[in-house]
Amino acid sequence: SKVLAKNLNYESVIESCEASLDRLGTDYLDLYLIHWPNPAISLRETLQAMAELRERGLIRDIGVSNFSAYQLSCAHHISDVPIAVNQIEFHPWFQRPDLVDYCRETDTVIEAAAPLARTDVFGDKVVAELAEQYDKHPAQVIIRWAIDRGVVPLPRSSTPEHVRANADLDWELDEADRRRLDGRDCDAPVYDTPARDWTSDVYGIEQ
Repeated sequence: SKVLAKNLNYESVIESCEASLDRLGTDYLDLYLIHWPNPAISLRETLQAMAELRERGLIRDIGVSNFSAYQLSCAHHISDVPIAVNQIEFHPWFQRPDLVDYCRETDTVIEAAAPLARTDVFGDKVVAELAEQYDKHPAQVIIRWAIDRGVVPLPRSSTPEHVRANADLDWELDEADRRRLDGRDCDAPVYDTPARDWTSDVYGIEQ
């Protein structure tokens, strides 16, 4: 579950989590994520609330979404609370090597929220060639590649057939073919991420 950017003050984080637990009919969440960074609200305050939820046993792990390397470093700077996951846009056209490297250095799992780039990447020349070569759907090629990169893909599926196909991963991409997909990076997101360019000291931690 996620807490929305507008609800990142201390009280709202607690209330939002409790409301989610009530709606889901469960006693705890395995993972609770900050949906967007919000420079208008103290990140320290947000993380203090997340830490309290964890101490109370209402959540198991804390995650973030759409955080850049700088924003994630802010979280690590102001709090000792481990950040388990960073859920980001990641696909062959938008591989974000600096952010991926930082997440790995800090033992933060990378979840690809848009591994198929709204299916736009299905028409990519290399993706199409590899799908034909391996007799797989383009989605399967991309998901297999993401897993090989150490990223957890979260594809959306509209039918049970697509769900089953996306889970059919008992096969391997050759290293040379993985490198071909690695080479498709062109720093081209398909979603608007306003937080991406927040690189200044928006949280005041450098003062």
